[in-house]
Amino acid sequence: MRKTYIGELEEVVLLMVAMLQEEAYGVAITKEIELQLNRKMSVSAVHATLHRLEGKGYAQSYMGGATMQRGGRRKRYFKVTKLGSQVLTDIQEARQLLWGQLPPNALTT
Repeated sequence: MRKTYIGELEEVVLLMVAMLQEEAYGVAITKEIELQLNRKMSVSAVHATLHRLEGKGYAQSYMGGATMQRGGRRKRYFKVTKLGSQVLTDIQEARQLLWGQLPPNALTT
């Protein structure tokens, strides 16, 4: 099977979906990226990435219930698919392989 590669932003967003589980929706993912990585993200960039991941079959969305806090609107939640989980595992293994091959002085200046 041919390996599939995703970009760094797609990887980060997919990892956040996996981390947040039942709370994985656009605003929560954006806040978590800012908190965990100290990286400013726009909600629209996260939404575009989520939809791209969904199109590739790595994430799946579903609608939550309507809430009074949102004026009766529903949130779109995301979860990692089996294929998405495999992609993340493949990425982790590839990075560990590369990091394990670095000579001890490779990152010194």
